[in-house]
Amino acid sequence: MKVKGVNLGNWLVLEKWMNPALFEGTTAEDEYWLPRQLSKEVYEARIKIHRSEYITERDFVTIKSWGLDAVRIPVPYFIFGDREPFIGCVEELDKAFNWAEKYGLKILIDLHTAPEGQNGSDNGGICGVCKWAQNPEEVEFVHTVLERLAQRYGHREGLWGIELINEPALQGAWELLNIQKRYPPVDKEMAKGSAPITVEFIRKFYLDAYDRIEKYLDEDKYIVIHDGFELTIWKDFMREEKYKNVVLDTHQYLMMAEMMGCEQTVEGYEKYVKEHFMKEIEEMQQYFPVICGEWCLFNSLACGWDTKGGQTVLNGLEGASVESYSPEQKKEIYQAVARMQKAAWEKGSGYFYWSYKLLTDTVNTEGWIGWDSWDLGRCVDFGWFPLDK
Repeated sequence: MKVKGVNLGNWLVLEKWMNPALFEGTTAEDEYWLPRQLSKEVYEARIKIHRSEYITERDFVTIKSWGLDAVRIPVPYFIFGDREPFIGCVEELDKAFNWAEKYGLKILIDLHTAPEGQNGSDNGGICGVCKWAQNPEEVEFVHTVLERLAQRYGHREGLWGIELINEPALQGAWELLNIQKRYPPVDKEMAKGSAPITVEFIRKFYLDAYDRIEKYLDEDKYIVIHDGFELTIWKDFMREEKYKNVVLDTHQYLMMAEMMGCEQTVEGYEKYVKEHFMKEIEEMQQYFPVICGEWCLFNSLACGWDTKGGQTVLNGLEGASVESYSPEQKKEIYQAVARMQKAAWEKGSGYFYWSYKLLTDTVNTEGWIGWDSWDLGRCVDFGWFPLDK
């Protein structure tokens, strides 16, 4: 089993930085507050147009033409339309399955958000709030969402697997990213009591979720667990015979390596990738098939300034106003980091790039130089990302 794919980020789960126009006319920084600041009609119109245009059949054709074989689709906890004021999006996922099956691609359904937040970041649906794990009713709700997804898609030819929850923030990530400073909560009262997810909680959640959905899945489908940014703590987990087809997902970004002290040079990245990404994946591949479910070519070197772990103008930072490198030099940097990272994922069971596309205008909007590397389409077009067909 080797998988090569791309994330359809910002389609069914919104991230403001990836498509700022959707948030126009509001001060909302995340998907929780967006419908609370727009009228019902405006919100529904915006979301419906966005979903129908952002990803279409043609995109599946493009992804297939790049020689990739899978897509990871982030979905929200309100996918089934049962959490006001949000609108469900299961019909879009149905369409994605039809497209994937038509063009020979597989889908990893990734439950990307949880009510009250599982990591406190914008991509968890609500900034600065991380209380989902403390609320048994909401934990149970997430189990029912996973069950319904498994029942609906468990026999579909296009299903590669189901990821139980994206990026639960364990203590290390919570502290490293300084979550509530980086993603300040809008409602301080609501954010009170937010805390990192404990290892004990997430292990129990994974075991329970496995038991609840496994029976609905065909034998060739995978159940994917996220490492919580602690790749090597899972060696003793799910060792029993009954756990089959479990895949461990790790997200490895150079911007996080920079936060851990990685030098911002091509040589510095190479050293870090070999000593950390590659070494740890190789080590853990003995216990689980390991995929790198999110990574990209983005790095501070190519931006021309220290982004402090991928922070942007949205975090109140200036950003570079002029390019530091010629297109040729930039291409060399990106090709080098692409090669070294792909070599690391080869030690495991594959990867999914983050992300397929970006609607940030990196040319006309001040401070976004270097952010185009999050957009796989641009990386392919510029020759930054070598396709292995």
